[in-house]
Amino acid sequence: MLTKDKVYALLFVFASLFCMEMVLKILTAAKDITPGNVMISLLFSFSIALVIYLLCSLFESRTNSILMRVILGSTALFFASQLVYFKIFKTYYSLYSAGNAGQVLEFWKDAALITLRSLPWLLVFFIPVLFLITYGKKYLSFERLHAQQRIILGCCIALAHAAALSVVSINGKQTFSAYDLYFNSNEPVHSAVQLGLLTTMRIDFQRLVFHWSPELNTHLPSAHSQEAEGHNQPAAKAYQTMDIDFTKLAQTEKDPNIKQMDQYFANVEPTSKNAYTGKYKGYNLIFITAESFSPYAVREDLTPTLYKLVHEGYNFKNFYNPLWGVSTSDGEYVATTSLIPKSGVWSYYQSGKNAMPFAMGNQLKQLGYKTAAYHDHTYTYYHREVSHPNMGYEYKGIGNGLNMKKTWPSSDLEMMQVTVPEYIQKQPFHTYYMTVSGHMQYNFMGNQMAMKNKKYVDHLPYSEQAKAYIATQIELDHALEYLLAKLEDAGVADKTLIALSADHYPYGLDKKTIDELAGHKVEENFELYKSPFILYTKGMKPVTIDKPASSLDIIPTLSNLMGLPYDSRLLMGRDIFSEEDPLVVFLNKSFITNKGRYNSVTNEFTPAPGVTVDPGYADEVSAEVSNKFNISRKILETDYYRKVIK
Repeated sequence: MLTKDKVYALLFVFASLFCMEMVLKILTAAKDITPGNVMISLLFSFSIALVIYLLCSLFESRTNSILMRVILGSTALFFASQLVYFKIFKTYYSLYSAGNAGQVLEFWKDAALITLRSLPWLLVFFIPVLFLITYGKKYLSFERLHAQQRIILGCCIALAHAAALSVVSINGKQTFSAYDLYFNSNEPVHSAVQLGLLTTMRIDFQRLVFHWSPELNTHLPSAHSQEAEGHNQPAAKAYQTMDIDFTKLAQTEKDPNIKQMDQYFANVEPTSKNAYTGKYKGYNLIFITAESFSPYAVREDLTPTLYKLVHEGYNFKNFYNPLWGVSTSDGEYVATTSLIPKSGVWSYYQSGKNAMPFAMGNQLKQLGYKTAAYHDHTYTYYHREVSHPNMGYEYKGIGNGLNMKKTWPSSDLEMMQVTVPEYIQKQPFHTYYMTVSGHMQYNFMGNQMAMKNKKYVDHLPYSEQAKAYIATQIELDHALEYLLAKLEDAGVADKTLIALSADHYPYGLDKKTIDELAGHKVEENFELYKSPFILYTKGMKPVTIDKPASSLDIIPTLSNLMGLPYDSRLLMGRDIFSEEDPLVVFLNKSFITNKGRYNSVTNEFTPAPGVTVDPGYADEVSAEVSNKFNISRKILETDYYRKVIK
């Protein structure tokens, strides 16, 4: 048996780990803490503490004590860095992200500011190692254990881990439950709450090493398709498909993983062509992903161009920009590929070696369009120098041809002034922009776009953070004003389609500031991600669209509008103008359809007014949503498009 001071040492390690887990939960997801996930974290923390104590009992006492200090100090640094990262990006960094930490360090000023603001809490993580250094010799023992004691500890590790898994299993198996996150899903924010951060990172490491990939349900009927409702499709209806026989491919495929994907796509219902198909065929296309764009940036008095584009184009009243795991990069990936990002990696960068036939750059380049992409930040950030050329663009950022003044953030207006002359006379053209002027931190000290436009917002009855945010969006408005004027001067304004959506909501704002700008308390599972989607061309008749849609739907919608051949079965989004029912998918696997909305956090489905659904409806759509996550991951991992599109 262990002596009293050795038991104290073990309990000290356990208490240290568990307290770090709880402090992180309280600071990042207090509202999601439940007795069940606290118990799971406690049991996993105990099993990890046993492992650490066992490791620190293999050598002589002095060596064991030093090793324990190193482990606790490193763990404290890990938790502290995760808290700072979360406050910047609203997620935790994965092992993959840690390997690309050099790029994240470009935001060192933001990290330094948040570190200073959070310093008291960050120091809490270091209390255990400081106590160990100061009082460890007096109260704790890390002497070498003999073989029998190690065997007992090993058995205790197995029992503690088994107990944790038992609690995981009895707490339900619904979407993003502890069971689902441990065995089936990969989403670090919810996993850290349900299982604990250390267990989340351990699972991430295992999956990275063993190339884990989730299973698909290849025979799931579409819960909200017209066929499922008993409405037979007319035989003469034209569908948005290419000449791909997935059933035949599945019959001859040897790779079981690819075969499963073939079987899945054989059961996907395609969307049909409609009155909007080819409406803008041959038009120029300017496609913009706007940094932190939101409804609060659209004001007739301060951002009249944005207001004009929203209200004089297709006015989407029910459009969403969900936040994904790698913030801006994943937001771009969703909007430009109609695929859901793979958790734990930079999906856009990973796609750089894959065939991406449905990217607008690749589709329009084949038709003789001049295709260019621009980003007014470091050209290598998130490795866009790899992903964007692969999407069919001649790509320029700061450092590889986009020559701009050095400010942070850079000016979207200046980017337009520098780049528009490069393509405006080379029709037809397709230009993609990723803007940066709207980037946090929102203040009038370090944000040069906020400072530049401060005079426009000084009179507003808002907090400094709110005014600074609007000031950054004024720069985007000025950029679009310049762009429209140049299109007009060139005589192509009425032959140019402009599409603009956000990369994500402005998560650099405090929640109270978002409520301030909205004028009410914003609901956090759905409303927080609601955003305008601009789709506009000069002279069009304004159209209001109430149908639920999201950034995942942009590529199929643009492909349909421009009359491009594409296969709707191979995209996770849907043409917004199609007759098929909508499906808006969020990172936590909540969803919105025309029949209602499902909140995965509360496990509740709320029908739309006047709508009645079958008892199994929410479960069927949830399974379809899970399939979309899993198939998107597999498309990225297997380079599936290259295998089926010749």
